[in-house]
Parts: sequence; structure tokens; C-alpha cells
Amino acid sequence: MKVVATIYTDFSEKFGIPRQGALAHESEGIIVFEPEYRMEEALRGIEKYSHLWLLWQFSENVSKKWSPTVRPPRLGGNKRVGVFATRSPFRPNPIGLTAVRLIGVEQTKNKGAVLQVAGVDLMNGTPIYDIKPYLPYADSIPEASFCLLYTSPSPRDRQKSR
Repeated sequence: MKVVATIYTDFSEKFGIPRQGALAHESEGIIVFEPEYRMEEALRGIEKYSHLWLLWQFSENVSKKWSPTVRPPRLGGNKRVGVFATRSPFRPNPIGLTAVRLIGVEQTKNKGAVLQVAGVDLMNGTPIYDIKPYLPYADSIPEASFCLLYTSPSPRDRQKSR
């Protein structure tokens, strides 16, 4: 896979990043494309979408070893569960998926078109593999069930991420 862009955020350490971008609505970032992808044609129509999916690399968690189980912080790190039943960054392939709000597309002199996004949960300098439009009619599944690991965040968690 090729890196198509890099996101620049205010999160310089992985320990200060919100667990989910939805918990930090106002956290913003700028996506700058690699030179070979800095074409207006590649972004034509993107401004019509309110949200985007980012497929990215857990660049600070690249490891040759992986474990079939992890200790999620929501369980206090005391109980092990299957890696594929979590959103842990410690995975066989260090790939992440985040939905962000598109604030705008800005044309710059040196970097071409850059994307301004919000609801970011990525570290500064994170490599982006792909960007896709978020389609509410296709990407939202209201009847989906979820694990107790991912209950709605408590008011305390929401306050911490602001």
C-alpha cells in the first residue's frame, strides 16, 4: 500500500490522543497529499460530503510481534479479549479507520489542495492510506449491536477529551 497523504494535528504524543474522534468534535487537522496525489481531479466533488473515512497507519505501534489478545483500557487493562473484538492499535496490520468531519478544501501554493478536518483522533504526522466519502445511508447501521467494551462514553470521558 502507498501513503497518499499525511495528517497534521495538535497531538504530538500518542498518549494524549482521544480514543475516538467523536469524543473530540473540535479537534482539527490538516491533510496534505503526497506530491503524486496532489491533483485537483483526485478531489473533484469531495466538498459535497460532510464527513470522510480515513484509512491510516498506526505509525507509532508498528511491531513485528502481535498477540491474539489485548487488554482494553475500558476494562481497566485487567481482562484480555480477542484483538479482533477490539479497536486496539496493537494489531497484525497497523491499520486504523476514522470518520472525520470535512471542514473544507483549501488550495495552497506549495502543497496543492489540503483538506481541513475535525473530529480527529490521529497523531501529528500519521500516514493516510486512503480517503473515502462517508455515506450516511450506507455507513450507518442503526440496528447494529455492540460489545460492552464500547458503551457510550461517560460524561467524565467526554469532559477529558475536550
